[in-house]
Amino acid sequence: MNQPAEDTKVEAEGHRESPARLDSRFALAIRFMLPVALLIAGGASYIWLSKVPPAPAKPPPKPKPVEVRVAELSRQDYQISLPTHGVIQAHNQAALTTQVAGRVDTIYPEFEVGAFFSEGDVLLDLNPVDFEEALANAKAQLALAQFNLEQEQARAKQARLNWDDLGYEDEPSDLVLRIPHGKLSQSQLKRANEQLLSAQRNLERTKVRAPFDGRVLSRIAGIGQTVGAGTSLGIIFATDFSETRLPVSTQFLTDVFLPEDVTDEPIDVVLKDGLSEHSDVSWEAQILRTEGALDASTLELFAVARVQDPFGLRTGNVPLRLGQPVTSEIPGRMLEGVFVISRDAISGLNRIRLVDPETLVLKSAKITQLWADDESVVFRDADIEDGTLLVLDRLVYAPDGGKVEIVDDEALTEDLDSSSVKEAADKK
Repeated sequence: MNQPAEDTKVEAEGHRESPARLDSRFALAIRFMLPVALLIAGGASYIWLSKVPPAPAKPPPKPKPVEVRVAELSRQDYQISLPTHGVIQAHNQAALTTQVAGRVDTIYPEFEVGAFFSEGDVLLDLNPVDFEEALANAKAQLALAQFNLEQEQARAKQARLNWDDLGYEDEPSDLVLRIPHGKLSQSQLKRANEQLLSAQRNLERTKVRAPFDGRVLSRIAGIGQTVGAGTSLGIIFATDFSETRLPVSTQFLTDVFLPEDVTDEPIDVVLKDGLSEHSDVSWEAQILRTEGALDASTLELFAVARVQDPFGLRTGNVPLRLGQPVTSEIPGRMLEGVFVISRDAISGLNRIRLVDPETLVLKSAKITQLWADDESVVFRDADIEDGTLLVLDRLVYAPDGGKVEIVDDEALTEDLDSSSVKEAADKK
């Protein structure tokens, strides 16, 4: 009875060991199969890659030409024009004074500030009463002197008759004939005439007249004011012409030819409004002379330009008032066979960029300036031929020898406009 039980137990234990054996066998198979599979896959890939040709490499992109704006260079003659400036001044400005003392009775409209007057116009009246009295006394003195002279002439005539009646053989002396008395009466008459003329002049001087055609700058005297001889009544200035001092730097004196004296040939210039850059008002003037000394502070030489009829009284031009700032350009010597370019075309130290019109290849050149102003630069270079293209744009990373593509301003404007439209659309 016990034996079968033991056999049953052994059989059960055998059944329990079989799954472990299966797991070990499966793991062993995996470990063997995995390297084999990898070797097979690698060999197949090598064979496939050996048969498929590699894709050809793309060629490097060609460098894109630089877009530039250009201008054609051409030799020309260029006249130097020296910019300058000044302030309008009166050529004849004076204080109006009286020659006699008196009380101001009348001030005429021609003596108001800013008023125009002509030579000989009465500007102001002084009280004439005292001068009229002095004139009356002078006339009385003249009449008395005339009477004394006639009386003395009659006495001298009578003295001569008396001497002849007495029958003296000798000639009478001058004193007997009253010749000294006659000379004294004549001198008294002459003095009385001069006093009369002086009284008449003083009476006339109570009417203060304009010494020239001009305008009133300021008035000091007022009605009822007592003034003395030589007292300033106001400031007046002449209107026939005005002048301005135009400074010229000494470093440019060899470039302009200025008249040294009024006998030299004048230089025609145009004066423009110095208060507004946009004003188109101008006045014609002439440089007549230069001053005899350099300015002590700036070492500049001043050329004097004259403007005829500055207030347009005869010509009807726009008035050019005193104190008006003006600008001008003085014509100088002529530079022949030079290139004139825009200052914006220069990069670095006097370097310009050029383009061969046939090959459109970029190159650089260094120039020597003959003349320059705010807008232009003038130079001369024998190595640059007419027709060479000048680059107008500042190129930073464009090396010499590179290709360029020429564009015009209209194309750039269209590109900018389209870009602006696109940006506006993107914003919307």
